Amino acid sequence: MQIKFAHTNIIAKDWKKLAKFYIDVLGCIPILPERHLTGEWIENLTNIENVTVDGIHLKLPGYIDGPTLEIFQYNPDKTGEINTINKKGFRHIAFHVDDVEGLLNKLIENGGSNLGSIEQKYFDGVGNLTVVYAKDIEGNFIEIQNWKR
Repeated sequence: MQIKFAHTNIIAKDWKKLAKFYIDVLGCIPILPERHLTGEWIENLTNIENVTVDGIHLKLPGYIDGPTLEIFQYNPDKTGEINTINKKGFRHIAFHVDDVEGLLNKLIENGGSNLGSIEQKYFDGVGNLTVVYAKDIEGNFIEIQNWKR
């Protein structure tokens, strides 16, 4: 059996606005067509009656034909729950960058926010980590990191 990682999904309040954020801040590239999923098959798959799902896949920076970021919006919407960095389940998506502070500033200029401070920590045998947690425009967590040996 061959296994290959395919994508990470974010459920958005406004999928178009959130996709634009990831395109503008991180340089993700839209992969068309947009998704507009309806009908019995998606109701059976999600176990949600009368569900519709809209969204898009985004090509992640640094990959030609790699995993994607899937941004979907559901109707009915259940996105109002409080999201914290230590809540159980998937919590963040991480990006390795040359300039942690520069990307954090770009993220903030585009409506995101930082969660904590930029930190540096040396790990024996691995190198120096510069890292910060941030939030996109809908409060999803992003780790911005740089490793130097």
